[in-house]
Amino acid sequence: MPSNYTIRDLFDEFASELELSWDGEGGEGNILLDSESPDGQQPVGPLNLIRPNQIQVVGPPEQQHLLYGGDTGYLESLKTLFDSSPLALIFTDGLQPKPACLESAKNSHTALMFTPKGDNHVIHRLLEKFSLPVGETLLLHGVYMEVLGKGVLLSGDPAIGKSELALALISRGHRLVADDATEFYKTGTNTLSGRCPKVLQDFLEVRGLGLINVRAIFGNSAIKPNKQLHLIIDLLHFDDEKLENMDRLEGCHSHRTLLGVDVPQTSLPVAAGRNLAILVETAVRQHLLKMDGYNATQDFIERQQNYIDQE
Repeated sequence: MPSNYTIRDLFDEFASELELSWDGEGGEGNILLDSESPDGQQPVGPLNLIRPNQIQVVGPPEQQHLLYGGDTGYLESLKTLFDSSPLALIFTDGLQPKPACLESAKNSHTALMFTPKGDNHVIHRLLEKFSLPVGETLLLHGVYMEVLGKGVLLSGDPAIGKSELALALISRGHRLVADDATEFYKTGTNTLSGRCPKVLQDFLEVRGLGLINVRAIFGNSAIKPNKQLHLIIDLLHFDDEKLENMDRLEGCHSHRTLLGVDVPQTSLPVAAGRNLAILVETAVRQHLLKMDGYNATQDFIERQQNYIDQE
């Protein structure tokens, strides 16, 4: 996709396929890919006032959410929405905004588009556009999740509990990208993104429950169509001897090379009584701290050394 791909370009490309009509201002701003965005946010997604997308899609659930607080709440939500400077709003399912929304869009030079197509179809189709692979792809076994805004691949032997762990993470507000198989591809020189093969989208296999539709049970917000890969968490069966020999200060951290890109990897022992969902969240937080230059082990060693020197 060209680096100067605008909302107007998007409309011209998809107007016929998605039956788009255009209203309002705007159309000149460039659309940033998730790898180019400062916070790694996808360029398009359901209406989100907390982590706004560049292109906000308003379907029936989002329209209902906007109208929930009456006229006062609606105006407050509109202010939050347009203060984030979205490039465009797309109203799906034949929905129409209120006059106040039309006026706010005009004042902020935000493009408004309308389509009779369903919200899920529009979002998936546009995300397919923004996630075209660059070069070769790689299909990996595991469960791919968005945890705390970062792409995390849960790997490990079959029946080790990856899907159950994914279900626990989803129930804690994190999002599923793919179960069982994820297609990874380069989106830049040193960046990889992963997406779910179409036939597997929305589904998670949990032993004892069978196949479950995550979107149907938890809603659209529980699904992420694709995500840049930041961390691999490898689940391992450790016996007592292996646990005893593990470096208790450093833990098990390494790198894994995928398509020529080095990806940080953390190994987590699976044992009875361990809350893996909390451990995964903590591993992601620890990774973020390391990216910011903080190393807890080094901090601890320096603190101990200072204490010894003072004594």
